[in-house]
Amino acid sequence: MNNILFFFKKIIPSFIFKFFQPIYHFALAFLAAFFYDFPSHKMKVIGVTGTKGKTTTCNLIAQILNFSGHKTGMATTVNFRIGDKEWKNETKQTMLGRFQLQKLLKQMVKEKCEYAVVETSSEGILQYRHRFIDYDVAVFTNLSPEHIERHGGFENYRNAKVKLFEKVASPPHQNFQNLWCGGKKENSVGVYNLDDENIEYFLKPEIKNKYGYGIKFSISNFQFLNKLQILNIELFSNKTEFEITFQLLSQLKCNNIKIEMPLIGEFNVYNAAAAICVVLSQNIPIEKIKEALAQAKPPAGRMELIYKGQDFTVIVDYAHEPASLEAVYKTIKNLKSKILNPKSKLICLLGAQGGGRDKWKRPKMGEIAAQYCDEIILTNEDPYNENPVNILDDITAGFSQIPNSKFQIPKNYYKIIDRQEAIKKVLSLARKEDVVILTGKGGESSMCVENNKKIPWDEKKIVEKILENVENK
Repeated sequence: MNNILFFFKKIIPSFIFKFFQPIYHFALAFLAAFFYDFPSHKMKVIGVTGTKGKTTTCNLIAQILNFSGHKTGMATTVNFRIGDKEWKNETKQTMLGRFQLQKLLKQMVKEKCEYAVVETSSEGILQYRHRFIDYDVAVFTNLSPEHIERHGGFENYRNAKVKLFEKVASPPHQNFQNLWCGGKKENSVGVYNLDDENIEYFLKPEIKNKYGYGIKFSISNFQFLNKLQILNIELFSNKTEFEITFQLLSQLKCNNIKIEMPLIGEFNVYNAAAAICVVLSQNIPIEKIKEALAQAKPPAGRMELIYKGQDFTVIVDYAHEPASLEAVYKTIKNLKSKILNPKSKLICLLGAQGGGRDKWKRPKMGEIAAQYCDEIILTNEDPYNENPVNILDDITAGFSQIPNSKFQIPKNYYKIIDRQEAIKKVLSLARKEDVVILTGKGGESSMCVENNKKIPWDEKKIVEKILENVENK
């Protein structure tokens, strides 16, 4: 389908193409849903949107529901799931194309899933991939600048995310696709991160059942919400503990419930809180939720610890934009000061996407790395057709934003285009009790290079293989 669109884009004048493009996307969305008999109407569908945390939140929701006896399907950037069966997403799409997604939803129905959890991206919404999916629950994790060039500005990016909530809020007579899906399901739910500065935009759609979570609660008028507050976060190198207190409109009230989970970082506390709100809205008992989170598994490449006997810490994470990169570095800095050796070095490997994608973020990522890291290795991420040297130069431009920047080639930063060679270098620099963090690829299974080629890539396996041959220093 993308090849057809590309062909027409080449031969049709741009103003005509732009006029008919939404019709094309809408028609494909309808045909896909019609062909697979509108499968989303036969399940409860949970859509998760935001900039960071979508994949982890989806996985936590699915794990809790499955643990509680509700067979659940899932589609995320990293993985797919139907019940206990899980497999990798090798498409490099956060949200599958319309026919692929409807086919997967149909498979979930065939396997008797009660729920479908769908990571719903702004790009997917822009191309109407969310159309004719009968969402019951919309979840907002957070918002920070990303895909700005693709959307033509941050406001457009934000508005695309809000459309998921508008869709859940709209009654059947105002939503053409609901007529085809048999009408809007009852008890639709919105789940919101109340600490995000953009929260008021997401609260505007009139969803009846609203669940809010946070630490600070950055808005004042949320008395109508079911509220969950996060308290007393304790970070460890292999787990996180925190407490929650919540008051629901159903009059259910719980104070200082202690949660322990084998995921690390404050941002994962937010992800867990979002998942807790979702399953509470589905009447899952808090004791079941606690049990499920105690044995939760993070998705591949999300703050994933890799250990092959080395005497330093190695972490792989997907962070590929400034807000998530800084969140990862802050988490590690916090762990170093409280648990690990505060005098140890933080050695960072990073890059940025090519193909003209979000060029604005490259120097910002360089600035963040220079602020937190002791040594930096810059390398390929997904260069596409862009010259990798230019991408790395854009990142290093951010070093100058730090007064008296200490980073100099080859003293404490390196440019190594070949990512595998860069990984060898970053691991060779580590000494006892240092922390090595590799960001940008996470659990992805391929790297996009020139001429639209994809080469197989498994960051974890590559790191493990190199570690097996690295002597402890």
